[in-house]
Amino acid sequence: MKTEVTMNLTDKTTDSINQMIANHEDRAGGTALPLYKELLEERARRSQASQRLNLDRTLEHLKEAAVDQKCTSYGNVAKASGVAWTQARRQMDGANGHLNRVADLCHARGLPFLTALCVNQDDILTGELKGEALGGFVACARRLGFLVTDEEAFHREQRDACWRWGLNAAQSG
Repeated sequence: MKTEVTMNLTDKTTDSINQMIANHEDRAGGTALPLYKELLEERARRSQASQRLNLDRTLEHLKEAAVDQKCTSYGNVAKASGVAWTQARRQMDGANGHLNRVADLCHARGLPFLTALCVNQDDILTGELKGEALGGFVACARRLGFLVTDEEAFHREQRDACWRWGLNAAQSG
């Protein structure tokens, strides 16, 4: 019987964690490995210490949106953490932003890509992601090992997968 070996990540530097993550992302199939998921969890844990936005609160907010079959806004994500949008804006996006860490946690925990439910305020009713926000979403997805050919279609597929997950979660209680 094969046992899984876990690595003590607490004695690793943040730079070392980031390098190990990058190594997994550069290797075919590397983002599906258990150690990669542990590394994502550790990086998220460390990033939480320097951010006012709360990863767990954001995850819960996005899960609620999925159950309610709705999209939410970046401002509502900030509000879920009790942070004003003016203070949260700079923490939200980018390669090391809050939503990327949330996506990391979704991947590590086997959840759907819940950040697909976060769109610009003006697009909550349509659920469409556009422009730079779509580009950031797709860049994050590719980093996590998703194959994306049509960016808009990919976003819709992921958004709809979140809603299917939410429907199942609501039915199972």
